[in-house]
Amino acid sequence: MPDSSAVWVGEASRYDQTRPTPPSVLVDILTQLIHTPRPALVVDLGCGTGRSTVVWGERAEQVIGIEPSDDMRRQALRALESHPAAARIAYRAGVARQTGLDSGSADVVTCAQAFHWMDPSATLAEIARILRAGGVFAAYDYGWPPAIRWELDQIFQEVDARFEQAVRTRGAQEPGPRWSKEQHLERMRQSGLFRFTTELVLHQCEYGDADRFMGLVLSSGYSYHLRRGTMTEREIGLERLRQAAIDYIGTEPIPWYFSYHVRIGIR
Repeated sequence: MPDSSAVWVGEASRYDQTRPTPPSVLVDILTQLIHTPRPALVVDLGCGTGRSTVVWGERAEQVIGIEPSDDMRRQALRALESHPAAARIAYRAGVARQTGLDSGSADVVTCAQAFHWMDPSATLAEIARILRAGGVFAAYDYGWPPAIRWELDQIFQEVDARFEQAVRTRGAQEPGPRWSKEQHLERMRQSGLFRFTTELVLHQCEYGDADRFMGLVLSSGYSYHLRRGTMTEREIGLERLRQAAIDYIGTEPIPWYFSYHVRIGIR
């Protein structure tokens, strides 16, 4: 089975331009929970292009993003060049189950929209190893797509159903194993590695136009399978979705509402 990082080959720029930035209140919540306004070390696993990493730049002494995809990491480094907190942020090649960091060194470990790509047992064991006693782990994901227009969401659901059907019926090879997001919290609880676990729901408003919407849709498994010829845009109805985005969003940015599910574990 191929490495899951294969899904992002050639997608880093589009991913960075279209994916949302985590809500800043998440930083406030996590630092308050562990009574540490300014963490000494924050580790962001599967950090991608660094959108979930740089939010800690002004709030932590040191931030390390760990990412296996060379394309995504290069994009993160390019964006870091102009960031005011660049001196406190570093990116490393690696995987979540084997970070190479010192035991008990991290105050905070996060994983944004990526924990479902990771072997939960090995990854949780590594997180528990690098977290200090009383530190916090947060695995968080946003709903897909964001709430914009119900009519657009309805058409997306139809396209997505055709996409999933094409993948199943053609026995298409996935870019790596995936684990259900709905089971993240239960796996954390069952691991016995955390003294306390809970789940929060947060919301974030961003703005986007029709082009960003289609870029967001394609910054996923869609592009991976389209490139491999598993299906065509026409047969799953992407052109219809593209026209609907123009009709319901247009060329000027309008509000998009992202809902985040945050699974929290205190070490």
